[in-house]
Amino acid sequence: MKWAPLILVGLLVVVQGDLWFGKGNLPYVWGLQKQLVQQQQANVAARERNARVVAEVSDLKEGLEMVEEKARSELGMVRPDEILVQVTAAKKP
Repeated sequence: MKWAPLILVGLLVVVQGDLWFGKGNLPYVWGLQKQLVQQQQANVAARERNARVVAEVSDLKEGLEMVEEKARSELGMVRPDEILVQVTAAKKP
């Protein structure tokens, strides 16, 4: 009967050792959980960005106002009866 507690303690040490140092140990699982949280945050940001792009594409397909705004802001286009004036900041020496 003296050997039963020693065998049980030995098995407990083996199980705990595997839990802390074996394949799939707790620190590894905690690291994976952190990566999962980071990836979920990146996914949320990507979904929001995709929603903005979908809305912009929809506006471009349906309305000419958005096309005109894009042409003015990105291409610098003006209407025939307009005069374009650009103001630039002075360069510092």
